[in-house]
Amino acid sequence: MPAVNPRQPPSPPTAPPTSAPGAATAPQSPAPVVAAPVTHYENFPVASLLCPPHLRQPITAIYAFARTADDIADEGDATPAQRLADLAAYRAELTRVAAGQPPAAQWAAVFGPLQAVLRNHALPVTLLDDLLSAFIQDVQKTRDAQGYADRTELLDYCRRSANPVGRLLLHLYGVTGAQALEESDAICTALQLINFWQDLSTDIPRGRFYLPRDECVRFGVKQADILARQDTENTRKLIASCASTARAHMQNGMELVHRLPGRAGWELRLVVQGGLRILDKIAALDHATLQRRPKLYAWDYGVMLWRAVWM
Repeated sequence: MPAVNPRQPPSPPTAPPTSAPGAATAPQSPAPVVAAPVTHYENFPVASLLCPPHLRQPITAIYAFARTADDIADEGDATPAQRLADLAAYRAELTRVAAGQPPAAQWAAVFGPLQAVLRNHALPVTLLDDLLSAFIQDVQKTRDAQGYADRTELLDYCRRSANPVGRLLLHLYGVTGAQALEESDAICTALQLINFWQDLSTDIPRGRFYLPRDECVRFGVKQADILARQDTENTRKLIASCASTARAHMQNGMELVHRLPGRAGWELRLVVQGGLRILDKIAALDHATLQRRPKLYAWDYGVMLWRAVWM
């Protein structure tokens, strides 16, 4: 399922201005029940024309919730302390709204539509909270200049930063089987990992370090070399190994496209092929993504569509 890329595109409603917890808010106005449209680039379709029409608004509301939280964690010039305070307030607002209280004015454009989805579709709130726990962890690790000790720790982050989105969508589609959930997790984890390895050239200057330390040691790569974005044979082997792991996760989840009904299954085919195409682009760069970010061009979408048809 499409993972809301924690750290890529922001869209309306935009990240709110930071404010101290407990600060006075403007008088409440009626909360909107229609989510703002997706207007920013994503690596995957969000509530596209292939999405079942009756689910476009619920999916857009979930996207707006995750995107706004991601913006709080990552966009602008706020300090880590401000980001963590705002994320704590945002998390408290989720708890309030899930309990049936009217959304506060600050994030009404997000929580108004989300509350309607929570009520009408009985979304598991724990999955939404998992997303917030991942964003909070991202802020803390960036603040402390920490990375991930090993693949297990990184995959636990993916479990909370990406996998909940797929499970929320399966919930909306009415797909509940254990095998489908496992396949969804595999696809979402793959999408998150692919995002990491394509964005190394932009993430590392911003203090975001996702290459596991034990993998760096295994390939004889020093963290200082990564932070300096030194493109060497060893760094390319390290990134190639990480990309291979992402591809394996995607392949483990691909059968899910045949379990989803109608349009949803076709949208997922394009999501899967989009991730695999990015991996092709990384390989075409000989895994030198410390220096350059791979891009998709118009003709790549034709390739993705052709491959999606034959899945």
